[in-house]
Amino acid sequence: MATIDDLNKIEIRVGKVLSAERVPDSEKLVKLTVSFGEQGERQIIAGIGPHFEDISVLVGNKYAFAYNLEPRKLMGLLSQGMVLATGETDAFSLLSVDASVAEGSLVR
Repeated sequence: MATIDDLNKIEIRVGKVLSAERVPDSEKLVKLTVSFGEQGERQIIAGIGPHFEDISVLVGNKYAFAYNLEPRKLMGLLSQGMVLATGETDAFSLLSVDASVAEGSLVR
């Protein structure tokens, strides 16, 4: 079981997708440029490609992101966080946030 202290270690923030492009030579990976308001922009590499025929639908939307994960490289690209999602195949969904919520806001 995780404790509340374990949960508090993960900083979840609202980010707005500024751009989305498929990673060459990968069926799964998508490179997102995400604005976190005053915290700046980050590159997020996400394995969401199979769930979106047209990834341009992500641009301009706000989602919840794990913000303070240690950066890691995926196919040579630095990923500075993780978009939160739920479901599998047909029921897959990114955890979206209302447009009125400010970029960079903490999810509590």
